[in-house]
Amino acid sequence: MTETTGLTAAAGTTGTDLLSVRDLRAGYAGTTVLDGVDFTVPAGAVVALLGRNGVGKSTFVHTVMGMLKPYSGSVRVGGRELAGAAAHTVARSGVAIVPQGRRVFAPLTVEENLRIAARASKAPRGGGGPWTPERVYELMPRLAERRANRGDQLSGGEQQMLAIGRALLRNPRLLLLDEPSDGLAPAVIDLIAELLEGLRGEGIAAVLVEQDLHLAFRLADEVAVMQKGRIVHRSSTADFRQDRARAHSLLGVG
Repeated sequence: MTETTGLTAAAGTTGTDLLSVRDLRAGYAGTTVLDGVDFTVPAGAVVALLGRNGVGKSTFVHTVMGMLKPYSGSVRVGGRELAGAAAHTVARSGVAIVPQGRRVFAPLTVEENLRIAARASKAPRGGGGPWTPERVYELMPRLAERRANRGDQLSGGEQQMLAIGRALLRNPRLLLLDEPSDGLAPAVIDLIAELLEGLRGEGIAAVLVEQDLHLAFRLADEVAVMQKGRIVHRSSTADFRQDRARAHSLLGVG
């Protein structure tokens, strides 16, 4: 039974929701992983999607991005129905992904990775003007220093910066971040958090899938918890942090 608090994922679209997902069902080889997901992201907001391993969070991101075709349900971005659309169609609608594991092009330099992304970019959809490789370098000077290095010569944190820069060059209005802290040292996670906080003025909405709760709470306006392929809780981040009993029951944390 779905339990919601505060702003609810099951509520009707308000007119300011950039992403609106309704009764989404998806899985692999006939199995069901997402079992009727309702989920919204208001324009410009960051919503953290939390849950234990294996509950369907990455499957949700892949389905929204068009990397996995749903069995049924609705995925609307800016009012446009995209359920079942190919990934390139979803990307052209203003959605970009920072995938788990970074997945940069290892044989290519930082500069080449960014130039490829820039060639595929559309007109700006956020509020801060068009993203260019030069603007990415201004945001992340470390990448500018490493621009001639191949992807496989970068540290994990540098690869994550490159993955974020590559996504920004799509000029997205919705950013899907799948475990951005995965495999990174605490000091590097803090650096990534500062980087993502700096994007708040750009008007980009985001879905943040994250196991590091400190990072999720630092970045997110709202928290949604997934269990067994369904959203079972939604509240403001502040309310969720104050309700330790609920956090423990949903996530096993104190």
